[in-house]
Amino acid sequence: MARADGLSLPALTAIVVGSMVGAGIFSLPQAMGRASGGLGVLLAWGVTGSGMLLLALVFQRLARQRPELDSGIFAYAQEGFGRYPGFLSAFGYWTVCCLGNVSYWVLIKSTLGAVVPAFGDGSSLAAVASASAGLWLVHALLLRGVRQAAALNTIVTVAKILPILLFIALVALRFDTALFADSFRGAPGEGLALQLQGTLLVTVFVFVGIEGASVFSRHARRAEDVGRATLAGFALVLALLVAVTLLSYGILPRAELAALRNPSMGGVLQAVVGGWGAGFVGAGLIVSVLGAYLSWSLLAAEVLVAAARAGIMPAGLARENARGAPAAALWLTSLLVQLFLVLTYFAEEAFLLALKLTSSMVLLPYLLVAGFALLIDRRAGRGGIIALLALLYVVGMMLGGGLRYLLLSCLLYAPGTLLFLRAARAPGLPAFTRAEALLLALVLAGAALAGLGLLTGRITL
Repeated sequence: MARADGLSLPALTAIVVGSMVGAGIFSLPQAMGRASGGLGVLLAWGVTGSGMLLLALVFQRLARQRPELDSGIFAYAQEGFGRYPGFLSAFGYWTVCCLGNVSYWVLIKSTLGAVVPAFGDGSSLAAVASASAGLWLVHALLLRGVRQAAALNTIVTVAKILPILLFIALVALRFDTALFADSFRGAPGEGLALQLQGTLLVTVFVFVGIEGASVFSRHARRAEDVGRATLAGFALVLALLVAVTLLSYGILPRAELAALRNPSMGGVLQAVVGGWGAGFVGAGLIVSVLGAYLSWSLLAAEVLVAAARAGIMPAGLARENARGAPAAALWLTSLLVQLFLVLTYFAEEAFLLALKLTSSMVLLPYLLVAGFALLIDRRAGRGGIIALLALLYVVGMMLGGGLRYLLLSCLLYAPGTLLFLRAARAPGLPAFTRAEALLLALVLAGAALAGLGLLTGRITL
């Protein structure tokens, strides 16, 4: 049944695109140039694109088959595996949103640092102070209501896609096929497997946000638009990512791509049009990151509200203000982002840690979604090949990311469980089933191992 006041298909698609297109695309030429030639890049996009397409199909199928589960990505985990797994999915995804937002502010200030030395690398006192001011300005905007912010997000998404499209058009006109062929197979003695390994982690990160429409499914005008928006957003973003990456190999030699300063799209465009290219891309980066920040702020608050209504987060987090904005969830989200921003001033590696933890923590929600899709397929007597392949893909990403960041994730999940315990007290239900108690034990053990590793120096930040 359609909702006259709900989010339209274009608005939902803009949320998906806005969530995925942040800062990563502007750094792809340098990141890919350091790791691989053109062939390795093609294979990496093929592997990651196929895996993310499987996840997009899973989200589309679940939106169609179980439209009543409209609370977002964690609802599938709760329905399939219980309240505590549902909480871990919600808490993990919320933390991903907050960590991502911290990285966006640092990137904005780092980009401005080229012309404002006081901002340095994005973690100086001036950078933290100005980023904090921006944080609370966006907070005030979001308090005016989700639909108003979603409408602004649509405008910002269009504004940040246009510079990328112009970059693609200008670079395509100067594309040198001979130069592209020179670096297609990589350097002599550089194995294809090594090139692929070096690029996969980059390609995985830029797709985080593909679930954006699912998170906002309860606001959709039509339930079927959720799946359509997911696939449409995925297709558009994949096309942009592949074009930006491969066309760059036809403008500069691979060694020069690898040496570019980020945002490296600026260096590529500068080689085509002259000095104004770098400034143009820098402006596009700031618009893009601000748009992605808005999208992730909306996602973070929505996850807390939906989880509170589902009884796995404290009920107070579902409270809305007079404009219908999730005030309590927005305040908690902004306070956590502010805390992380302050920490960037004291920890030199905080930005890199935020990026890597973001990638690591999002895998558990993805794993539970794919697992739930496989579960309902098997219960219905279907083969579930798409869900199985999506599940195997996520497991492969978790193993490829390494044990270090999985253990560090437990350091966040363990204290976060206190929110679940507070929520579980209200209905008078037992907090954990036996299986959930075992899962809690694993989380606590992982946190203990991570803490011990940090103390002994075996795990470094």
